[in-house]
Formats: sequence, C-alpha cells, structure tokens
Amino acid sequence: MDAADREIFKASLLHAVRGHTGSALDAALDDLGWHEALTLDAETAVSLLFEVQGTASASSSAIGEVLRFALGLDGHHKSDVVLPAFGRWETPGKIVDGSLSVRGLGIVSMGDRPRTLIAATVNDMVAVLDVMAADLVLRHVGGVDPRLGLVQVVGDGVPFNVLTELEPTGWSTAVGVSQLALGHELVGAARTMLELARQHALARIQFGKPISAFQSIRHRLADTLVGIETAESMLRAAWVDQSPVTAGMAKALAGRGARAAARHCQQVLAGIGFTTEHSFHHYVRRVFVLDQLFGTASALTGELGNQLLSSRQLMAMPPL
Repeated sequence: MDAADREIFKASLLHAVRGHTGSALDAALDDLGWHEALTLDAETAVSLLFEVQGTASASSSAIGEVLRFALGLDGHHKSDVVLPAFGRWETPGKIVDGSLSVRGLGIVSMGDRPRTLIAATVNDMVAVLDVMAADLVLRHVGGVDPRLGLVQVVGDGVPFNVLTELEPTGWSTAVGVSQLALGHELVGAARTMLELARQHALARIQFGKPISAFQSIRHRLADTLVGIETAESMLRAAWVDQSPVTAGMAKALAGRGARAAARHCQQVLAGIGFTTEHSFHHYVRRVFVLDQLFGTASALTGELGNQLLSSRQLMAMPPL
C-alpha cells in the first residue's frame, strides 16, 4: 500500500474497532477486506489492525487468523486454530505413542465451527492436525480480562488427521509473526494509557497548577514514551529482519514497555485510575493478558539469554 491507501485503511480499521468488538468486529473486518489485505501485505494488515485494536481495547479472532496465515493454511478458513497455552510459545499439541494431547487457547467462538486445526510436535517435527471440535474440551477464561473472549482448549487421546508437515522453521516463523501482531497491540494499548495519563496531568490541579508541571510526573510520562518508541522501533526492525529471534525480542520489549506504561500511568492517574468508571483499567487488564500470549516479556528475555549462553555468540545487530 502507498501512504495514502495506508491512511485510509487505518482510518477504516479504527472506525471498525471503535464501533465493534468480538464477533461483530470479525464481521466488520470481513467487510473491510482485512483478510485479503493480510495475504497481499501482511506487515501493513497486521501492524495497523492490531495497533488500533489495542488502542480501542477491542477483541477479535484476528490473532488466530494471523497464525493460520503464517502456517500457510489459508485454504482452511472455516476451521479455527489453537493458540499456545498462556506464557508459552511451543506447539499446543503433542503426540506421544500415537496419542494426541492438547493444551492451548482459542477464541470463544471456537465451538461454533466443526473442525479445529492444531500444530503438534511429534518426535522432532511439527505437523498441523485436523480434529473435530467436539473432541476438545473448551473452558471459558475469566480472570482479569474476560472481555478478551478466550477459552482454554484441553484434550487427551484426541482423534486426528495429519493435514500437513511443516518445514523445520515453519512453527517458529509462524510464532514470530503472531508475536509481532501482539507486540503492535501492546504498543496500541500503551499509547492509549499514556494519552489518558497525559490528559489527566494537564487537567488535574494541585497547589494551584496542573500536575503536569511537576518534574516527577513529567519523568514518568517521558519514561513511558521512551518504552513505547523503543518497542515500536524494534517491531519495525523485526518486520525487516524476518527472524524469529528479533520477533521474540520485539514482543518482549512491547510487553515490558506496556507493563511499564501501566505502572507509570497508574501513578499519574492516582485514585481515579483504580476506579471502574475510568477506562484506564480496561487497558491494564488487556496488557497483562497480552503479555502472556506467545511468551511473556520475562520468559522471552530469559530464552534469548539462554541462546546467547549456549551459542557463545552475539546475534547480528537488528536493522533499527
């Protein structure tokens, strides 16, 4: 897309996420042609949708669509795909002695489709399996952000058909694209938290002047902005580099930056930030859950450190 088309597309997506969420947003994305844009220009489609989705604290099944696209399963759009379990990025399925066990996540509408796709590890390879949705147990995930609409997917001894075997790097590549999507959503949520705190700092009067005049407030807002801009720069670099390692780094930086934004902006908002009347709590809840999907910031950072220790080599400088 050229710059003009990109701005029009972004405005359309922003209008969609501000007026819809859940299945209604899925329908709106279909009408906008987002799925076609995903196949034509994945970076633009993913980065724009997930950032505005984070900005509006909306939810959709788009992360499943991204994973299916990255796995090369565009022809199976009538089947849902299982995501890794909370805090993990390994395949949600595992085959041992011919028996399939599943521990993963899905969207709340997963039970509405008869077939489900599951990436599973068998020996040293990864295969995509086709299973009946009725053979899986779906448990609604409540917790801090039930509005996200996730379900826990569990199954043991599940009958399956092998759909395709992935290339050696197929799963890690698909995980990387999904991590970038979530990274953009974390950045969008963090930017909104920063804006809410900025508006409050300008309007709240203490000791006869706005609290935005106090150095401690300015430092917190500045630190938040630095974290957001750092994560965004790494996300752009990861799209250029196309490496699972840089994708993991970008997701880790986005998760760390968004959690820092929640902490700093809560301090700026003070008591009003704890109330359900203020919209801030929706973004804090969303950030905590998004950080858990496809690996937390701390877990991904630890994994990168383990890789450096085992290889004894520094990775190439990402294209920042």
